[in-house]
Amino acid sequence: MTNPSADLNKRIRAIALYLPQFHPIPENDVWWGKGFTEWTNTAKAKPLFPRHYQPNVPGDLGFYDLRLPEARLAQAELAKEYGIEAFCYYHYWFAGKRILERPFNEVLESGEPDFPFCLCWANQTWSGIWHGAPNRTLIEQTYPGMGDHKRHFEYLLRSFQDHRYVKADGKPLFVIFQPRELPDSLRVTDYWRELALKNGLPGLYLVAQHDGSNIWEPKSAGFDAIYNVKLPPLKTEKVGWKKPLRKILNEYYKLLNYPSIYDYKKSLDEMPFYQVEGIDSLPCVIPNWDNTPRSGINGRVLFASTPELFKSHLRKALMRAKNLPDSRRFIFIKSWNEWAEGNYIEPDLRFGKKYLEVFQAELENFR
Repeated sequence: MTNPSADLNKRIRAIALYLPQFHPIPENDVWWGKGFTEWTNTAKAKPLFPRHYQPNVPGDLGFYDLRLPEARLAQAELAKEYGIEAFCYYHYWFAGKRILERPFNEVLESGEPDFPFCLCWANQTWSGIWHGAPNRTLIEQTYPGMGDHKRHFEYLLRSFQDHRYVKADGKPLFVIFQPRELPDSLRVTDYWRELALKNGLPGLYLVAQHDGSNIWEPKSAGFDAIYNVKLPPLKTEKVGWKKPLRKILNEYYKLLNYPSIYDYKKSLDEMPFYQVEGIDSLPCVIPNWDNTPRSGINGRVLFASTPELFKSHLRKALMRAKNLPDSRRFIFIKSWNEWAEGNYIEPDLRFGKKYLEVFQAELENFR
């Protein structure tokens, strides 16, 4: 007789990165004008080169406001319907200062939606890149010391103890967005694990976002796992370029004020699923990318992404995930709703639910 719990442990567990930027906050009112949200950049985007599809307009969920519990519930129900297990909310901690915290705080306080979650510490300095001013510092990410790390852990503890929190072998899964920026990371991760044990948790399952660098060892830095995110480097051949003409066309494109454009299909080969010895290497899929709504001609576009092309990318990721230990078969989706980066799997007016349908169908094939 088959053990249902054993089958459950062998499933591939999909986690979608989730941006909580879709509601006004006082800081954005000051920096960018009253009422600014991620929708502001998304809605005003314009095509910047031939066949450039902009703006991307949300479909089923509309231009939602994450202060509304109905909006958060609709997202969770949609994700669950199409096989996504959890949202990984971006979490901001600037030496104790919190920002964009309201949506997740209300999820935690209310108990709704009853949908699994985990957190990713987006530990990077905020600049003016959203409005084409990358040299303007808005909030600097600093690391004052172990006292601040203790306060940070204490803030996170209630989330870790919530029954909805995603766990690996009973340990809360926590992602660090810029792990190489965390000073003395081994000391910090050891300290956090010690605090977890003192508070009745079996430990922490710490995941580093990894850009493929071979000069950094996540295991030695205190991490249990990585997921890979690597967009094509700037030196990548642009769409339609022939090598003999590359140099000439490069100058021509600059004169035309085009952003950096990369063919999605070709770029899939440059987005490998990195293996790091001694830790779990969790695949991460990228359905699309176009951050010109934020960065204009300084942006980067994965051109001509389609659900069918995403399917081939996803299949490779799922095959890789099947090689992970049964209880830690995680796959990350970047992202659920980063609309101003053109990086989302929510329905839009162009493709409807096609990306979600592809995801669900391929996931079912691997069950």
